[in-house]
Amino acid sequence: MCPSKLQLIGLCVALSLHAGSAGAAEPARIRVSWIAPVTNWASILLEKKELARHLGKSYVLEPVRYVGTPQMITALANGELEIANLAFSTLPIAIENAGLDDLRVIADELQDGVPGYYSQEYMVLSDGAIRRIEDVKGKVIATVAAGAAVDVAMRTMLRRHGLEDKRDYTMVEAPLPTMRAMLAERKVDLIPVVLPFAVDPDLRRIARPLFYNRDVVGVTQLLSWSARHSTLDRNRPALVDFMEDTLRITRWFLDPANRQDVMAIAGRVSRQPPERFDWVFTERDYYHDPDLLPNLDALQSNVAMMRDLGFVKTGIDVQKHSDLSIIKEAAGRLR
Repeated sequence: MCPSKLQLIGLCVALSLHAGSAGAAEPARIRVSWIAPVTNWASILLEKKELARHLGKSYVLEPVRYVGTPQMITALANGELEIANLAFSTLPIAIENAGLDDLRVIADELQDGVPGYYSQEYMVLSDGAIRRIEDVKGKVIATVAAGAAVDVAMRTMLRRHGLEDKRDYTMVEAPLPTMRAMLAERKVDLIPVVLPFAVDPDLRRIARPLFYNRDVVGVTQLLSWSARHSTLDRNRPALVDFMEDTLRITRWFLDPANRQDVMAIAGRVSRQPPERFDWVFTERDYYHDPDLLPNLDALQSNVAMMRDLGFVKTGIDVQKHSDLSIIKEAAGRLR
């Protein structure tokens, strides 16, 4: 039986309404964590919204600031965060200790120790008694927190020289911004130094590096973006669009031709004079891969230190816990 004209009209209306409903689908919500302004990409992506061609269409971006990476692990577990910028030291803790076995490394944020670029420093007073690593015996060392990236590097280097926590030295925890003052007041004898604190001229006047992060393990995949596999499956098209926009924006920041504009943005975001950021995104900064591809071989070596120091019981296979297909598809669009 052929459908009546009225039935055909009704069918057309229904199809039209369905198409309109599909076209009006809400953009995917992408919450990305950050801790340090400028140093973390999520803190500055919206400063170049004009380069984000898919923003507001297939996705909306919500940069979310956290005090540290442990809070990010909780947020990932509770579905309150899509992408976290985890340190190499946090990744195995999240997977093994927090049970996030579906966590995947999806992009690079920054790498330490790449030849020609900055490497974190572990500093002592220039006029102090410590001249070599063995001299740290019996001294007080400042750390951010047990298991933090700088903490793991320090413990590893000191262990190589026969020094163990509690037996041979004392560890005290302190925020990074207070490190210079603690060293200057001789409350501690060795401090970890990271950017932007490393460019502090007052620090440089009183302290010198005892060793560098690159001396510990070579190249370090210091921070990388990670997301749960379920998030990648659920939002893949939107995430590819987001990564395409992110690549376009990060390459703009890395372009030396934009140096003055980058410094102005860095000053505005951090509420500091722009001239203090002449180092950012140069060889005096950490290395940022222009394709946002993490160094998985380096990351595998880095997370092995967590097992060696007893922060996790077993090692993790970084390849198993990585998915670079989204960032590679996004990069392919820009070629």
